[in-house]
Amino acid sequence: MNAPDWTRCTEEELWHYVGWHLEGAGIGSVLVGGAVVAIHTEGLYRSGDLDLVPDHFDRKQIEGVLRGLGFEPSKSRYYRHPQCSHLFLEFPRGPVEIGEEFPVVPDEIEVMGRRLRLLSPTDSVKDRLAGYIHWNSRANFEQAVLICRRQSVRVDMEQVRRWCEREGGLEAFEELVRNLDQQS
Repeated sequence: MNAPDWTRCTEEELWHYVGWHLEGAGIGSVLVGGAVVAIHTEGLYRSGDLDLVPDHFDRKQIEGVLRGLGFEPSKSRYYRHPQCSHLFLEFPRGPVEIGEEFPVVPDEIEVMGRRLRLLSPTDSVKDRLAGYIHWNSRANFEQAVLICRRQSVRVDMEQVRRWCEREGGLEAFEELVRNLDQQS
């Protein structure tokens, strides 16, 4: 797989490149967080980082693949490519959970013969609403709205409602529905 244009690649392009190489080295991972929002909103939202949760956390193995791709570890837990100043990578430990929901079954796509995984639009909405319910993050709520607008056919609103109810955030779901109805 060819490297992306480092100076202006999108979250999706960088994920395809890095995820494809990780998968080729036997390191499965799931893309979560804001980069998934960027993908599901088709670039209306920009994240700035990619959070990849590896199936089995082996820092040396992950770092070996990343160094081979030109990434360098920062003093913190991030990895940066010297030619890509607008995006960086992070590898939070798993498992992938959304609030109290576990396990989370991610979507899969095929990229040049390899399966890459990311949160579904429905799970991405729940993930963003978790930030709103538990930390009162209005930015997370607005990201959930953007996903619902861009992926309306692919977001299972009944599943989101049930999840919000279990999380103690039914009011957040009701606000989401009102917001979407106002924009219709």
